[in-house]
Amino acid sequence: MPETLSNPNPEDRAPEKPKDAPPADILPPDQRVGVAVVGLGTLTIDEVLPALAQGKQSRLAALVSSDTDKALEAARKYGLSEKNVYSYEEFDRIADDSSVDAVYIVLPNSMHADYTVRAAKAGKHVLCEKPMANTPEECETMIAACKAANVKLMIAYRCQFEAHHLEVRRMVQQREFGAVKLIEATNGQNMGDPTQWRLKRKLAGGGALPDVGLYCLNTVRFALAEEPLEVIARTYSTPNDPRFLEVEESVAWQMRFPSGAIANCLTSYGHFEARRTRFFAENAWFGMDPAFAYNGLRIQLGRALEVGQVVEERRMTEQNQFALEFDHFANCVLNDLEPFTTGEEGLQDVKIMAAIYRSALEGRSVALPEITQRDAFRGTKPSGMTQ
Repeated sequence: MPETLSNPNPEDRAPEKPKDAPPADILPPDQRVGVAVVGLGTLTIDEVLPALAQGKQSRLAALVSSDTDKALEAARKYGLSEKNVYSYEEFDRIADDSSVDAVYIVLPNSMHADYTVRAAKAGKHVLCEKPMANTPEECETMIAACKAANVKLMIAYRCQFEAHHLEVRRMVQQREFGAVKLIEATNGQNMGDPTQWRLKRKLAGGGALPDVGLYCLNTVRFALAEEPLEVIARTYSTPNDPRFLEVEESVAWQMRFPSGAIANCLTSYGHFEARRTRFFAENAWFGMDPAFAYNGLRIQLGRALEVGQVVEERRMTEQNQFALEFDHFANCVLNDLEPFTTGEEGLQDVKIMAAIYRSALEGRSVALPEITQRDAFRGTKPSGMTQ
């Protein structure tokens, strides 16, 4: 039986950490990266602002909106001063706001390039929603502006920081069940109001593909760590549906990768919500359903028994996906690191989407430049990523 001391000498003890001390990775507010959020739509109100309130290395520093009353209400809720609320016309004044280190652009796709360039000129780092922009040329302008100003540019691919997606990628990369041969990815929903900006070509750049279909495209590239060699696609819009007078309703496309894997992807604005992925490997299938939601994600796995198969489920610890990407971005700003989801990563998706549209228009497959480097457009790996 081990010996015990009834009155140990206090000087022999290691100093105790105060019970209320924050974990080491939680920075004091004045040391966190201050973020100005540009755009106060549903995503910002419901997801972005609560996530910033949970951040460990980032904090809300300013709001930019055309709706002053809405912005002031949000500012009061999150303890922000009125002086840190800007209209779009006042945006360039953030250059003089020392509390703002970076901007998060949550605007219609056509506005991403302009506000990224203006933020870079103001000396602020940029986190931009996806799709990065409407054209490859706009993406290249954004990248050049941030490089010229020596500021970080990160595209907000939240799924690349989420534990279930990281686990699926690990399963693929480690060939846990052999090589992946085929992939299915679907992301679709039934859109409502035909007057919303996402159904206007000038603002959105396209329909279902750049909005929700992009998740399928980016997730497949992320899991395989490869770039497609070829795409072939078809689009369809229901005749006389007022929602699809300017943009496509549905897109089906296939991508062929250097490893031999083939991905079949579907996206639509015209059917009941479905968001799932499935990877077919030599000795099992695995994937996620739902795959792209903000919470409630899960991995399903089907593998062989001596007779038949067993279907299992894996659940990872759930964390706020937006908070994860904010803290990765903040860490890159604080430690001068290249963000994992670079501007070049966003540009590559926009290039591939342009090829998908071209294939559908011309009715033929479209070859893409061969890229042999794995993870060719990604920067510093986020914490928790092993593969």
